[in-house]
Amino acid sequence: MAISQKSAEFLIQSRLADAEAGDVEALFELGVTYSTGRGGVAVDLIEAHKWFNLAALNGDTRSQQCRAEISYEMTAREIAEAQRGARAWLAATSGVARAA
Repeated sequence: MAISQKSAEFLIQSRLADAEAGDVEALFELGVTYSTGRGGVAVDLIEAHKWFNLAALNGDTRSQQCRAEISYEMTAREIAEAQRGARAWLAATSGVARAA
């Protein structure tokens, strides 16, 4: 179990570093990771929506579709929380992933 947890943490940290550097693919992969539980990461649709939203803001059409798909499983409150998280991430990273 500890190895799985360390693997999940490494996956997230490496993708976060790439996302902070402006890698749209990393934003998409974070969304996939949180929406599917890939790599032992707990499924978290709010986090998934946040990352898909950030990638979609950069024109990633896969992320636009994935965000729409998971939105059907979320409440309006959860979507609002995800949007707040995306705005906070943009503010914290000085808007590396620029809104269109």
